[in-house]
Amino acid sequence: MTALQNRVEGPSAAPAPADRPSAARTALVLGAFVAIGPLTIDMYLPALPTITRELETTSAAVQLTLTGTLIGLALGQLVLGPLSDAIGRLRPLLAGTAVHVLASLLVLIAPNLAVLGALRVVQGVGTAAGAVVAIAIVRDLYDGRAAATMLSRLFLVLGAAPVLAPTIGGELLRFTSWRGIFALLAAYGVLIIVVGARALPETLPPERRQSSGVRGTLRGYRSLFRDRAYVGLVLVAGLTMAGLFSYVSGSAFVYQGEFGLDEQQFGLLFGAGAFWLIAATQLNPVLLRRWSPQQLLVAGTIAGALAGTVLLVLAGTHTGGLVAVAGSLWAVLFACGLALPNAPALALSRHGEAAGTAAALLGAVQFGVGALVSPLVGVLGNDATAIGTVIVVALGLAIVVLVTVVRPWQLTDAPDPAEPVLHA
Repeated sequence: MTALQNRVEGPSAAPAPADRPSAARTALVLGAFVAIGPLTIDMYLPALPTITRELETTSAAVQLTLTGTLIGLALGQLVLGPLSDAIGRLRPLLAGTAVHVLASLLVLIAPNLAVLGALRVVQGVGTAAGAVVAIAIVRDLYDGRAAATMLSRLFLVLGAAPVLAPTIGGELLRFTSWRGIFALLAAYGVLIIVVGARALPETLPPERRQSSGVRGTLRGYRSLFRDRAYVGLVLVAGLTMAGLFSYVSGSAFVYQGEFGLDEQQFGLLFGAGAFWLIAATQLNPVLLRRWSPQQLLVAGTIAGALAGTVLLVLAGTHTGGLVAVAGSLWAVLFACGLALPNAPALALSRHGEAAGTAAALLGAVQFGVGALVSPLVGVLGNDATAIGTVIVVALGLAIVVLVTVVRPWQLTDAPDPAEPVLHA
């Protein structure tokens, strides 16, 4: 522990050990904020065909509302990450969530697709607070394998949210319209604001804040872009997320349109797939006892590309029907679950002095790529072949970036990765 205590990144940092919240409490509360993103993205998925009919538009146009949310997530993180480095973590986290609540309430009176799409962008900006600030808080408190382990706990919540969201959305549609889903999202946002204000400490004290203005923020981003390995890890994380979002954006149309499932059946099958994402993220801390984050990142990326190839072949030859498509997608999700916690952990471990800015760029790329993928799946046909094509291309590119840019065999672990970082 002494070695870690000597790794000083500033005069003071996270709360003193006696005041530090437990790992379980930290994971639970931060997970609640992280979950608002996938809940906002996924809860209305069963209603996409209904929204298409009600607003008299096309499925590709409705998918742009998902794209809008992801764009908001990407842009919001670029602003909120550096802001959290300048004024602390807690205020941007709570304020951003409040913006999400307001946008969710306004969706209740959105008259057309254009207004709905604009409000979804604002929702994305609000949910960006939970996405970027939670990761920055993890970096304030943990490093190395300990950070990867905590991120795996957060990905448990991140994985559970997609399991529950479409199922909850499908069940809500029994009793209310698709707008009622957004009323529930607003209520959830209010709840976590209250809990977060009471349960979370400020993990970035004034003496470690970087109030350098717009120019300083741009210098911070420029410094990150000069780190070859960090840039490569961010790209790998984004490309892995592309594989995940190809499933998220196209699954409703594949399961309901191609295979004839209803909204409730879709929610259950979508949740069953997300179970494999959860399983992998929770297996990750166990595997980290034997293998490094670098090794697990490489293994997950390669496995995902292979599973995507199987999906593409089976879907393209119409072999195996629903079972073959679902099974292949579940294998992709499991592989992504191994890669997703380790790429951010490795990237952020290189820039603890500006965790908010580093997490912002990481999240912006991840969700920015997701924003591009969502309409691409629609353009390619909104079928299983389209999803498989995007997965194979995205994870194939991730492998290329790993080999040529990241060079994981050159990365090193933190000196003592099993313990939290104690900066003071």
